Order: sequence, then structure tokens, then C-alpha cells
Amino acid sequence: MNLIELRDIRKTFYLGEVVLPVLKGISLDIAKGEMVALTGASGSGKSTLMNTLGCLDRPTSGDYALDGEEVSRLSNDARARMRNLKMGFVFQNFNLLPRTTAHMQVMMPLLYGAEYISQKEARTRAEAMLVRVGLADRMDHQPSQLSGGQQQRVALARALINRPPLLLADEPTGNLDSQTTREVLALFKQLNEQDGITILIVTHDPKVATSCRRVIRMADGLIEADEITVGGAL
Repeated sequence: MNLIELRDIRKTFYLGEVVLPVLKGISLDIAKGEMVALTGASGSGKSTLMNTLGCLDRPTSGDYALDGEEVSRLSNDARARMRNLKMGFVFQNFNLLPRTTAHMQVMMPLLYGAEYISQKEARTRAEAMLVRVGLADRMDHQPSQLSGGQQQRVALARALINRPPLLLADEPTGNLDSQTTREVLALFKQLNEQDGITILIVTHDPKVATSCRRVIRMADGLIEADEITVGGAL
């Protein structure tokens, strides 16, 4: 069963009198439980496609169904709710609050989310998620007290705390060394295989791409290749 269905997605930007087509007719399906890499050179359209998938931007035309619901024409409030309930986001720069403990970073989406959750339950769930990503002994540490890999694990725990079916990761290993990259990707694979979370990783790194079972390569606003890899080497 598909989690994501795109049909002829197009995105055009208008810069004064300049018309800039960025997505030129993207159609693809991503099944529930897939781990997919989205690659392409700078300017290929992969970031615009990621923003569309994350309900951060609307396509100019085309249809986008997420978990069976058409989302491309939802109101801003409805799209925000969709992001809160269905998606987690991980970024290259971690986007952690500088003077906030790992525990509180992970709790915050629960405390300010659409569904009411008590502080006690939020605390318990945040602790369990930090244990899951290997940070049981770092819960009370602030970002400045954590390594890059540990900060990305906090960001990952925060992204998954609402138990979303879809994780969108934008260059998640861009600021990490090779060993830490392997560790983070191994954690992604574990979450994908054990929890069935659908993961889409935007990356320019071929090694990161081949850690996924499926690689979609973009060029000039179109899908240039869509391939199954040998199974995801780390």
C-alpha cells in the first residue's frame, strides 16, 4: 500500500517577469515501509520536491496524496496539522534550541502538538525515545555538551516522538564525519526495519544514497532514474 502518491506535480516560481519552472511533472509512488534516497545535483529540484512532500510548499499543479488523503489543496491550518500528525523532519543543522536539554527538546512537540498529552506522559515518552536512539545517559545535556552525532540523534528522537508514519531527512549526515554518518544511517535502517517507518533521505552523497534500498535521482526538475539497490550498504 502506498503512503505517498504524486501525479504530475509541477512547481513554477515567478520572479518578477521571470518564469522559473522547477518541478516539471513528477509522478511517483512510495510504499509504506520503504527507505528511499532522493538525489540530484544542485538545482535539480530535489529540495523543492522535499518541501512539497513535507507540506511546506504547495505545488503549482498536480495531485499529492499522503496516506490516502489529498493534501496539495488543503488549507494552511490543515497542512500544519498533517505535518504534526503524519511527518517527522530531520535537518543537516539539527535545529536544536541551544540552552535546552535533550529531554525537553524531544518533549516539546508533544506539549505543543495538536493532541493533548499530559506532562507526565510526554516525559515518559521522551525518555523512552532517547533510550531508543542510544542517549539514555545524555538526557539532561544541552546541545553544546553533545557531539554532532548525538545532536542528530536528539533531532531524530524529536522527529519521531509523535510516532509519524513518514520521516523526511534533508542532508541528515551533511555535518557528520564518516564514522558518525554510518552510525546514524544504521539507526535509520533499524527504525525503518523494526518500526516500519517510511523514510525519505535527500542527499548529494552517493554513499548515503546507497544505504537506502531505493534511489530516486532527479535532474532538471524531472526524475532521471528510479532504481532498487543491492539492499543498502553502510
